[in-house]
Amino acid sequence: MNKLTRHHATREHGFTLIEVLITLVIMAVGMLGLAGMQITSLKNTESAYQRSQAAQMAYDMLDRMRANTQGVTENEYNAIDDTPPGSYTDCEAATCTAAQMAEFDDATWHAALATLLPSGTGEVDGSGADSIFTITITWDDNRDGNANTSFELSSRI
Repeated sequence: MNKLTRHHATREHGFTLIEVLITLVIMAVGMLGLAGMQITSLKNTESAYQRSQAAQMAYDMLDRMRANTQGVTENEYNAIDDTPPGSYTDCEAATCTAAQMAEFDDATWHAALATLLPSGTGEVDGSGADSIFTITITWDDNRDGNANTSFELSSRI
């Protein structure tokens, strides 16, 4: 072995250890970035699911109203607020009037909203037959105690 080769080999001694340590730091930062992206992805997936549930529930109320056109004509759906009725007739077990059916729809719809969405509530606003009804569903998307996300659907009945 000549003098030049021996000098070159001793000068590079320990250089690979620094490379490995730098690689480990870069890999660790990359893994943390991937974990952060995964958490964000899960949060956005849950948000999208809740929005699709809200849309489905808005269409559910529209279908209920279309099935009870007499209740719409008699203005029974005009001002459903975010509070479900206290008592109502179970229209699945008994024959109901249009007004009782609207009250039953209100109660079962609010129960489904509370089950499917965190702090889920809904409102219906309109002015009788052949008018535009607006259905607004609100829920707490980020679960901070404030129902701050909403979905709104308008349709002529």
